[in-house]
Amino acid sequence: MSDVKILGLLTAVVFVFVLINSAIFTVTEGQQVIVLRFGDPKVQITEPGLHFKVPLVDNIRAFEKRILNVDPPSEEVLLADQKRLVVDSFARYRITDMLLFLKTLNTENSAQQRLHTVINSALRSTMGKATLQDILSAKRDSLMENIQSIVNEEAKRFGIEVVDVRIVRADLPEQVTQATFERMRSEREREAREARAEGEQLSIEIRSKADKERTVLLAEAKRDAEISRGQGDKKAIEIYGQAFGQDPKFYAFYRSLEAYKNSLGNPDTTLLISPNSEVLDYFKDKMK
Repeated sequence: MSDVKILGLLTAVVFVFVLINSAIFTVTEGQQVIVLRFGDPKVQITEPGLHFKVPLVDNIRAFEKRILNVDPPSEEVLLADQKRLVVDSFARYRITDMLLFLKTLNTENSAQQRLHTVINSALRSTMGKATLQDILSAKRDSLMENIQSIVNEEAKRFGIEVVDVRIVRADLPEQVTQATFERMRSEREREAREARAEGEQLSIEIRSKADKERTVLLAEAKRDAEISRGQGDKKAIEIYGQAFGQDPKFYAFYRSLEAYKNSLGNPDTTLLISPNSEVLDYFKDKMK
C-alpha cells in the first residue's frame, strides 16, 4: 500500500472520528438541552445521558434544570398607612419552557434583570395596599403568596416558574430611622428628667420629714430633761430642807460658805464690803 493511500485512510479515519465525536453530546443531571438546526429548534432534551445530533448542522443550547436564585436590589416602597420601608427580597425560579425562554430572554442574565423588574413591581403593588402592622403580623405570609402569584403570572410569558419569593429584610429609610432614634432619645431624656425631678422632690420630702422628726425628738428630749432636772432639783431642795431643818445654824453656816466660794473663788475678783456686813459674820471672831 502506498503512502498516499495510507495518508488518505488515516485522514478518513480522523474525519469519521471527528464527525462521530461532534455528533455525540452529554446532558448532565442538572441540565436541559434544546437542539437547534440552523437556528430552528428541533428537539428538547430534559433527561440526562448520551444524545446525538447531526454534525455541522445541529448545535445545542444548554440551560439549568435546577432551581436558580435571583436577588433584586433593595427597593423603597410606600405602604397604605403612608409609612416607607426599604425592602430587601429574593426569589427562586426554574426554567420550565426552554423554547419560550430562548425566544424571550435567551440568557440567564436577561432573566435576572427581567425578574428584578417584575418582583419590584409586584412588591410595590402588593405592599402599597398593606400597612406596617400587616407586614409585621401573620398576614405577611399571605402577602408573600400574593406577590409570588403576581410574579408567576408575568414570568410564564418567559418560560419561567417562580417557586418562592421572600422578604429578607424590611427597614425604615435611613432618614426615618434617624428621626425615630432622635425622637426616642428625646423621650428617654424627658423621662430621665422627670425621674430626677421626682427623685429630688422625694429627697426633699424625706429630708424635711427627717428634720421635723429630729426637731420634735430634740424638743421632747429637752422637755423630758428639764422635767427630770426640775424633779431632781425639787427632790434635792426637799432633802436639803429636811437636813438643814434639823440644824438651822449649820444650814446658815453652809449657805455662807457657798456664798464665799461663789464670790471669792475667782482670783480676779475684788470684793469691797463693809466690816459690819453680814457676809463677814463668820470671820468676825477671827478679825478681833
